[in-house]
Amino acid sequence: MPLDGTTLSHLRGTLEGRLLTPADADYDRARTVFYGGIHRRPGAIAQVENSDDVRRVVTWARDQEVELAVRGGGHSFAGHSLSDGGIVLDLQNMRAVDIDPEHRTAWAEAGLTAGEYTKAAGAYDLATGFGDTGSVGIGGLTLGGGVGYLVRKHGLTIDDLLATDVVTADGRLVRADSQTHPDLFWAIRGGGGNFGVVTRFRFRLHLVDSFVGGFLVLPATPEVVASFIAEAEDAPDELSTIANVMPAPPMPFLPQELHGRLIVFAIMAYAGPVEAGDSVLAPFRKLGPPLADMVRPIPYPEIYMPEPEDYHPTAVARTMFLDRIDLGVAQEIVARLESSDAAVRVAQLRVLGGAMARVPAEATAFAHRASRIMVNLAAFYEGADDRPGREAWVIGFEAALRQGDAGRYVNFLGDEGQAMVRRAYPSPAWDRLVAVKRRYDPGNLFHVNQNIPPET
Repeated sequence: MPLDGTTLSHLRGTLEGRLLTPADADYDRARTVFYGGIHRRPGAIAQVENSDDVRRVVTWARDQEVELAVRGGGHSFAGHSLSDGGIVLDLQNMRAVDIDPEHRTAWAEAGLTAGEYTKAAGAYDLATGFGDTGSVGIGGLTLGGGVGYLVRKHGLTIDDLLATDVVTADGRLVRADSQTHPDLFWAIRGGGGNFGVVTRFRFRLHLVDSFVGGFLVLPATPEVVASFIAEAEDAPDELSTIANVMPAPPMPFLPQELHGRLIVFAIMAYAGPVEAGDSVLAPFRKLGPPLADMVRPIPYPEIYMPEPEDYHPTAVARTMFLDRIDLGVAQEIVARLESSDAAVRVAQLRVLGGAMARVPAEATAFAHRASRIMVNLAAFYEGADDRPGREAWVIGFEAALRQGDAGRYVNFLGDEGQAMVRRAYPSPAWDRLVAVKRRYDPGNLFHVNQNIPPET
């Protein structure tokens, strides 16, 4: 059902930004998100310019009882960056960043991407740890926790979050930090966008003036996979790794005869003295004859790879935590990957711990501080007919690997239902989040997300 044209016209007249409808030439571009296969058609898209615009859109959606979706970078795997028929509050034009190198803090607007923020901070040899993809918006990434290249050295993104400006469901703009609205500040550090629209973040910055990083490609035998995880667990906190066990992509630095064969495509991120980097990375290079070794001293912002603008993958995926990846688990991973003929399929393995694990579980809504290894399983599909088979393979893969840690990382959840959302927030965190939701959004205006309802 189309939105009311009269009230939309009134909203358009109050905004400093643009309000797009399906009749506008830019509409289809504005509703395109990162992942392919998501074809929702909002009734309107509000490309806001500032916090006042955000307040106006939130108030309008609440008063008109119109579904509201909030878009930052547009990377929601579940498609939560869009509403089908409702209004999208698009933050992409809010990209200001103010770096204070003396005090090592930054105020950053919510429309920035991780790559943009990291480049701005990198001009001062400073960094905040975000995720592993430069085009991801800092808003959604931060609100879910933020697991990235500095996770073992400096913790999650939320561990460096000092304050936020938030537009709540009643249209107020409030400052949330450890002293003001501390319950809201606790909840948004991992609780997602359930409690309001964050328009600005204040982050702590760390000196990262010495960094070694890049790709290390190894043969994907079970022995290499298990040994890689063991070495990553034993490595100093300065090293964070991402091991992608996958078919070799057709990249120019890989010989053509490797294309399509299983490899360990590892991203190595050592935030320590360059002169110590070789000794820290040496055990990984000895796991097998490197098929490619592009690990070298680089400025930290270069760890984010360039991404083509027209890249819109269609994939099914599951996320989970594991307690261990020993030889038996590694054999299962390799066998499952070999059993599929999907052109792109991957088991992504991240050893956690370090600074992330030293924060008490109750300190933030993200409660998986003791989880040891995060695993993401994915298969790309080609067309709607191909999807069910790929999804069944991923679900079977996850079931075969399941261990004692039943948690889930909310930022990597798809549209998997309320039971999976509960796994992202074990009690007592869930009960506390529900109480905060009831206080700040009793009508559940902010529900186009991995939702925490005000009543259970």
